[in-house]
Amino acid sequence: MIDFRLFVKKWISIVKFLGLAFVCCLVVVSCNSRPNTTQTTTSSNGNNPRLSVGTTLKPRTLDPADNYELAGNNVMTSLSDRLYTYKLGTSELEPQLATTLPKISPDGLTYTIPLRQGVIFHDDTPFNAEAMAFSLNRFISNGGKPAALLSDVVQSVTASAEYELTIKLKTAFAAFPSLLAFPGMCAVSPQAYELGVGKFKPGIFVGTGPYKLVQFTPQLLKMDVFPKYWGTKPPTSGIDFQILSSSANLYNTFLKGGVDIAYQTFSPDQVESLKQQATQKGWQALEEKSNVVTHMMLNIKQKPLDNVVIRQALASAIDRSLIVERVYRNQAEALYSMIPSTFDSYRPIFLTKYGDGNVAKAKELLAQAGYTASNPLKLEVFYPANSLTREQIASTLREFASQTLEGIVQIQPQAAESTTFFGNIGKGLYQIALLDWYPDFGDPDNYIQPFLGCTKGSEAGGCSEGASQSQGSFYYSDRMNKLIAQQRQEQNPAARQKIFTEIQELVAADVPVIPLVQTKDYAFGQKGLQGLQIDPILKLPLWQMSKG
Repeated sequence: MIDFRLFVKKWISIVKFLGLAFVCCLVVVSCNSRPNTTQTTTSSNGNNPRLSVGTTLKPRTLDPADNYELAGNNVMTSLSDRLYTYKLGTSELEPQLATTLPKISPDGLTYTIPLRQGVIFHDDTPFNAEAMAFSLNRFISNGGKPAALLSDVVQSVTASAEYELTIKLKTAFAAFPSLLAFPGMCAVSPQAYELGVGKFKPGIFVGTGPYKLVQFTPQLLKMDVFPKYWGTKPPTSGIDFQILSSSANLYNTFLKGGVDIAYQTFSPDQVESLKQQATQKGWQALEEKSNVVTHMMLNIKQKPLDNVVIRQALASAIDRSLIVERVYRNQAEALYSMIPSTFDSYRPIFLTKYGDGNVAKAKELLAQAGYTASNPLKLEVFYPANSLTREQIASTLREFASQTLEGIVQIQPQAAESTTFFGNIGKGLYQIALLDWYPDFGDPDNYIQPFLGCTKGSEAGGCSEGASQSQGSFYYSDRMNKLIAQQRQEQNPAARQKIFTEIQELVAADVPVIPLVQTKDYAFGQKGLQGLQIDPILKLPLWQMSKG
């Protein structure tokens, strides 16, 4: 997912003293001039101080048509506006550049969206339907990493009036409004960007958001408040992202007061240390459920995992509470569905059907499949070598099987270089793979279709083309494909919830995937910081935070 992008590099000085006028002229000549902006720490929003955010996540690009990483997403939401966003703390959509939720045709294929007037881009270009259509068509046609999110479902995007957008879909997709809240689908200035395959601008961002980009280097990202923003002005003059080389550097920088907010990423031990010191030091320590999940993908085309009884035995044997305690130090929670518990459609069906660490049931099913201590079930569990967490999960699974299953199951953890790991999953080389999932948008569909959908295959031969093939389970089910299509077309929320329940029941019966954990998100703020909040979808809503 997983899985927030755009910035313009513009440097300008506002001169308050006539005696420095000639210096100002020199600065403007040397910059990409925007006379009403500044790079100083206070002048762009009165005397309100800037916020500094420490992170280890380094954006690869700020081009919204090519960014598909969490690092870019974390800054994109402060620089951009989308047609829709989320009410903080919920998965409920609300208009942003749109003025209302879309009008949807009876067949679910045409979306008509009225747009906000009086909005301008950071380069003073007026915003209208043509600009919004340009932005979405560029997302599709430039062929960036996330392009398929739109290109797979959208037939056309056009300006049907000066402030009205019309989007036609290839097939009905009930979650489409949520998809439009994806950070990369923000509005970008047609004067600053261009259409064309591979025509990206990774180092700039020109959008309509409450902040505008003024600097982007490998170690520092600076944004100033946008004085012409159409909405509520942020309470700070700007935000500085300090991009640190390691979690240890982030930890020490926060301890010394070098940043106002520390966010992503810490080790579990560092999180515990900061939590324990918070009361004494007056820090704010925030903990919130995230929408990030970790699954075990079972390759049903490889023996012996082609036997559903063995997959069900593994589902019974998994002790999630042990994983949460030993690996995450209780900084996660057990997950019993592919859909996380932050959604109303979550049903803990794996817990109901198999229990947790149900050794007796696992032994019974293994014996049914012909496995004993003298004829053990041998399995390899693969994970990317750069993931300490997944390495520890694999080791915990091995130790648990050794100690409780009396030699009936032997698990061998296998590390693979990250690029190799993700390249090989879809080739069917791994029996079991541990996958983290960062969602693209806030809808249960994004936890189901990307793992279980299959466009080509059969019940007997598995999936040869499609989502489940690319994620390493190779699961094919006519019933699952029909259920996925039904929930995507169903506009009635209650009816859609029932379909998701049936999907979760089918996953628990067939077990192509075993859900493991849903992580928690942590942010730490210095004393006096106001408005600090973690949102499961938008992460840090920095535009509402200020120093006391």
